[in-house]
Amino acid sequence: MKYILLLFFVFVSLFGYSQKKVLQTKFTTDNITIDGKLNESIWQTTPEATDFIMFQPDNGKPIPDSKKTIVKVLYDNDAIYIGALLYDDEPDKIRKEISQRDSFGASDLFGVFVNGFNDGQQDFQFYVNAADGQGDCITTDTNGEDYSWDAIWKSKAIITDFGWIVEMRIPYAALRFSGEKKQTWGLNFFREIKRDRHKYTWNFIDSKIETFTQQTGVLQGIENIKPPTRLFLLPYSSFYLNANKYQKTLGTLKGGLDIKYGINDAFTLDAILIPDFGQTKFDNQILNLGPFEQQFNENRPFFTEGTDLFSKGDLVYSRRIGGRPSRGPKTADNEIIIENPANVELINALKVSGRTKDGLGIGLLNAVTKKTNATVENSITKETRTEEVEPLTNYNVLVLDQRFRKNSAISFINTNVTRNGDFRDANVSAIVWDLNTKKNTYNLSGDIKYSYVNDLIDKKGLYTTLNLGETSGNYRYNVGADLVTKDYDNNDLGINFRTNYYSTYGGASYRILNPTTLFTSFRVSSNLFTQFNRETNQIQANSLSVSANMENKKNHSFGFNVNTSPLETYDYYEPRTENRFLISPRSVGGYFYISTNYNNKFAFDISSGVTKLSESGRNSYEFEIGPRYRFSDKFSLNFSFNYFGQNNDKGFVDKIATDTNSSTSPSIIFANRNTATYSNSLSGKYSLSSKMNFNMAVRQYWSYAENKNFLYLKDDGRLADYQNYTANKNSSFNSWNLDLSYSWWFAPGSEISILYRNSAANFDEIINKDFNKNVTNLLNNDALNHTFSISVKYFIDYNSIKSKF
Repeated sequence: MKYILLLFFVFVSLFGYSQKKVLQTKFTTDNITIDGKLNESIWQTTPEATDFIMFQPDNGKPIPDSKKTIVKVLYDNDAIYIGALLYDDEPDKIRKEISQRDSFGASDLFGVFVNGFNDGQQDFQFYVNAADGQGDCITTDTNGEDYSWDAIWKSKAIITDFGWIVEMRIPYAALRFSGEKKQTWGLNFFREIKRDRHKYTWNFIDSKIETFTQQTGVLQGIENIKPPTRLFLLPYSSFYLNANKYQKTLGTLKGGLDIKYGINDAFTLDAILIPDFGQTKFDNQILNLGPFEQQFNENRPFFTEGTDLFSKGDLVYSRRIGGRPSRGPKTADNEIIIENPANVELINALKVSGRTKDGLGIGLLNAVTKKTNATVENSITKETRTEEVEPLTNYNVLVLDQRFRKNSAISFINTNVTRNGDFRDANVSAIVWDLNTKKNTYNLSGDIKYSYVNDLIDKKGLYTTLNLGETSGNYRYNVGADLVTKDYDNNDLGINFRTNYYSTYGGASYRILNPTTLFTSFRVSSNLFTQFNRETNQIQANSLSVSANMENKKNHSFGFNVNTSPLETYDYYEPRTENRFLISPRSVGGYFYISTNYNNKFAFDISSGVTKLSESGRNSYEFEIGPRYRFSDKFSLNFSFNYFGQNNDKGFVDKIATDTNSSTSPSIIFANRNTATYSNSLSGKYSLSSKMNFNMAVRQYWSYAENKNFLYLKDDGRLADYQNYTANKNSSFNSWNLDLSYSWWFAPGSEISILYRNSAANFDEIINKDFNKNVTNLLNNDALNHTFSISVKYFIDYNSIKSKF
């Protein structure tokens, strides 16, 4: 009988967890001071949110009494207020590492997730850690958490003898909700106990279901409030000192303005006037030996913040805006290029984005770049001329994203690039769908993309994908296929490397949803992929892989992967000549990794991999180690060393106009080469407080490719020895980057930042294998570029100053 009663209570408990909890809020006229004390009398009579439930690792387990969590919500005409009592029977063990905004480190965490439309589509998340640091993001199931979004709100966290307390004030201007008289909001609370790596939520988040935003509770009781005027101004001024071997110290003063305006309760206009991106993170450049350009991360805040709509269909690579000119200057026999700008200057940009209460998301992005010229000199007469390499250009993105049933969406995306004069124009349109069953157990996703390029020869192309998968439970699978025509081209505003193929793929996985005696998490998966050339039906890529990832009771992570390409492939890209291909050998390889618990003062990551190809002596291997040490809650250092090497790699080096192997096309020259890459990175931070931080980022990189002998590509895709090629095509690339920065958030949304940067890079066809000399050659005044900058930005909320006007 006792077992029957036990099963009954377990069933009732789980059934209760599956329901949406409801919390009643209360209106206040009191002046709430955000001091972490909750000593205003109205807090004592406010309804409580309790009975938190574990999200990870033991999904569904109630929070212990020793860690009970009580949260209350108040509201007035301007904001909501959150008070949280976070009990801990060992308050001296509460983790409280100090870090900068949106970076929580080894610290306990409390969060509030708000959805003003209660539509299960998008959460506005606000976090406070035990060191009194803030973080915020926008979260969707499709794109995850976007921490580039920042709101202006107040919080205070204090440690007590029973645990810790968090008090928050979130103004309505930081949220999105309708103008209805009675509000019903989606709401959840989150708590992470860092030393145990246990995560809890107020409303149960069932990990068997592949959705987070649709499993929130409900906040009721807010009435008769109006969405405020959302008008924010962010004026800024920057001063730069630049110097290098060729330029004496030169000072430059810049100023500009960012504007955010809430058009209505759902849509926001963001605009930048006279943009300044001088303090963005440096790019990790590499020695690129492949047929495709290197893709860089977007570091400019305007193009990273709140861009979930613009990521639909994967059509926008925002580094195109203000990137390299679309043409290079043409030169005569006696002309040389003396100035060719690496980047085009951005004049201004704006975006409008938001979502209606009926689930329609609308995004509009527009940017204009200025006309750019290169300078060419006649080497005999020394006369110079300018040549236009990029005209005045307009970039435009339109997104319409209709969500329905809270978990599915169909989107239309259009990107357009219009260049002045006879330069190339481009337009790409797409329909994208993401369909889920009512219980989020199965997913059908895909897209159809159409590109049109107006150039010397107009091009029209198609790209389409289709994927079906099971997305819930311990066992999951997916199957899919895609097709890309030869003339598909979205590279004016997007980025795409491979075309003219069709492929099929599938995968299956198993995972535990609750801890076992050995593991807190465990997942094993297998994937199969095959790609065919559309015109010849030859296999141009194939792989079969098995991988496992796990975490033990001490929160150390481990994993491995075994993969193989069991068939020879036809590479139509490396020859860099239309209709030519290289037959690549079969391969087998694998890797493993270990990542120890970051809660420990000393932790490390280590990984190693090796790949063996079916050609004699041809292989590759990689090793990486990354120790990290937290000296105190204020100071930490992370180091990473990576080595990657290849023996007897075969790669393209040149095309020559001889008929050695073909009477109809030029010879394509390859090299049999050894390559090696060494990379060292060091990052560190010292935080005086959550609002005042010093940061350091250092990267040293050296990569070389040493050619052993040359080969030519035969018509059948095989390589044969070629003795007549004598040019030096060795490559060696060294780079150095150092950033030292200080930031002080002296007022809400307002920051002073100071940056010192030095950098150097060198490419050479002569390889010097003295590692120390390669590094020290970059660390002298002749090689280094120096930049010192100070930037001040000040946040102005129209609501706080409107009474003065």
